Amino acid sequence: MVINFWKRFLIRPLPRDRRGEGFPRSAGSNRPESGLAATIYDVAKRAGVGIGTVSRAINNSPHINARTKARILGIADELHYQPHALAQSLARKKTNTIASVVPFFTNYFYVELLKSVQRALSLSNYDLILFSVDRMNRRDRTIDRVLSERRCDGVLIISLGVMEGYAEKFIAAHLPVVLIDHMHVDLDSVEIANRAGAFAATSHLIGLGHRRIGMINGHLSSYPAKLRFEGFQQALRSHDLGFDERDLVVCDAKAGEHGFNEAAGYAAMQRLIAQNKSLPTALFVASDVQSLGVMCAAKEAGVRIPHDLALVGFDDIEFAKFVGLTTMRQPIAAMGRMAVTRLLERIEGTQNGDFHHELEAELIVRESCGSRQAFHVRTESETVQQQA
Repeated sequence: MVINFWKRFLIRPLPRDRRGEGFPRSAGSNRPESGLAATIYDVAKRAGVGIGTVSRAINNSPHINARTKARILGIADELHYQPHALAQSLARKKTNTIASVVPFFTNYFYVELLKSVQRALSLSNYDLILFSVDRMNRRDRTIDRVLSERRCDGVLIISLGVMEGYAEKFIAAHLPVVLIDHMHVDLDSVEIANRAGAFAATSHLIGLGHRRIGMINGHLSSYPAKLRFEGFQQALRSHDLGFDERDLVVCDAKAGEHGFNEAAGYAAMQRLIAQNKSLPTALFVASDVQSLGVMCAAKEAGVRIPHDLALVGFDDIEFAKFVGLTTMRQPIAAMGRMAVTRLLERIEGTQNGDFHHELEAELIVRESCGSRQAFHVRTESETVQQQA
């Protein structure tokens, strides 16, 4: 689905015999007799040249005589001719538009990421169009559409893998691409250190004395979900802790958004309670939105957080601080800015070579994990800063 804000406005042309009605020409006006805005045909007629010559003059083509160009531009100015922006961009083979292919853009994480992308693009002369992929089987069709229509100068693909063969298609089409929250060896990428972040979150719970730790995850078809599960397992192994499969709940992809939503988290917590006589003492949840559903289900079941169950999420989206959620903070704004910067560099041809950047997550400790004091832990430096 393409988000097209112009469809909100329906402009109906006036009947031919009423065009220009109520807008009499002022004395000495150089506009065409019809009263309508001047067209490229009006400029060509006045200059005594073809529209192709006018186009070359307006688009600053080197294939036109300087005196002819100056005369045409003077006539265009007299007629108050305004070139059509889209037509100009097509003539120059540049659209000044960036396409973003994104799943579930109503999800909190994607909303915040797209806000950072839009802020970064607002500093340049580029617009953003969105292609929403609400089902994985639409991914390839959407990418094929982006490639065939070529209505953009570059593409940001968010949290979606690129199937074999598509990297080669982008390269052959000379269409720059940056992957966000995913990676491909042949394409530029900016992502979060998901595995290391999950390792840090689980290690924090272990450091608080927990020995039986469960996990609620998104569907494993999701790239971040897969890496976060690997980081969770790695932390348990590194501390010689076992893992009971009953303490893992993987959200159903049918819940939408790969299971990364409140309803999926709520249902997962209900399943965890139903399949265990006793709950683990701590729980790592793969996203903050799922954590909100987990907290609701826990409250309904009489499970107190953090007294009965310590909880750590992942993302640190805006509402996390208001519910006291301990979580792994993703530098979402930095990720969006970096991806846009790299893509524009590719478009302008100022940077080449491989670009794969992994941003570190930061542990933000609040009340939900049961720690007595709130503090931040930066995973890359492993330093602890006490907060007032």
